[in-house]
Amino acid sequence: MVQNFHMPPMGFGPGSQPEEEETLEYMSLPQDMRTFSAPFPEVDDRTALAPALELMGLVADAADRVAQGGAPERFDLSKLDAANRRLVAETMGEGEVAMKIRGIPAVRVQESVFAGVWGLNGAGVDAIEVATVPQQSRDRAFEPVRPMSDQKAGAGVVNAPSLLAELVGKSAAFDGELHVVNLTLLPHTEEDLAWLDARMGDGSVDILSRGYGNCRVRSTAMRHVWRVQFYNSMDTLILDTFEVTGMPEVALAAPEDLSDSAERLREVLEAVR
Repeated sequence: MVQNFHMPPMGFGPGSQPEEEETLEYMSLPQDMRTFSAPFPEVDDRTALAPALELMGLVADAADRVAQGGAPERFDLSKLDAANRRLVAETMGEGEVAMKIRGIPAVRVQESVFAGVWGLNGAGVDAIEVATVPQQSRDRAFEPVRPMSDQKAGAGVVNAPSLLAELVGKSAAFDGELHVVNLTLLPHTEEDLAWLDARMGDGSVDILSRGYGNCRVRSTAMRHVWRVQFYNSMDTLILDTFEVTGMPEVALAAPEDLSDSAERLREVLEAVR
């Protein structure tokens, strides 16, 4: 009996595969993410360090009040001696958000590991402020460091004039509602971005929020308008926006954060007393 003869399928059998398997290369994933780690400083002489311990207890109480909608509260650190000041610094540590408020006086702001508890340093300023965000960063945000320009649109500027008109209108009519212009999703040229940057100017506040990647925020010289840029862990820009708002949400401590900070700070103080 004659049997049907089937040709072997192409690409199979000896010699059809590479002798060595190729290794697939995957993009490396982020490895580090900031998480809360309670600081427990060593306290040898509780009597000598009583001023610092008392002040931090007051900070915890203030965090509860601000979480309930209370006004920001500030605590002067300049009167503490070196040992007490050092204990406060060790306990507070450094959190995710840092700010630079330019102008006179220039102020450096560093969030502590307790969200909503901020350290402020500058000429004549050494304080802790308990707030969703330091009040000066709101009050001085749009003081121009580099004023808005009236530069005319040149070659290569295509879509920026319409974006500028949108931002001017939303700034003038700002009523507290967030408005976002997402540059990442909109067609634009390098000349568009350079022209917008010149026209918008620079305000006084720069913010860096470090978490899963970085978010860089700066105020413009146009009221209520912020440039907000998100970068991944390899420092590649992944989202570029203008936000018309009082303060970008990425910089704010939520009421829940402040309540947690009050509780965690009391736990630390209880452990070292």
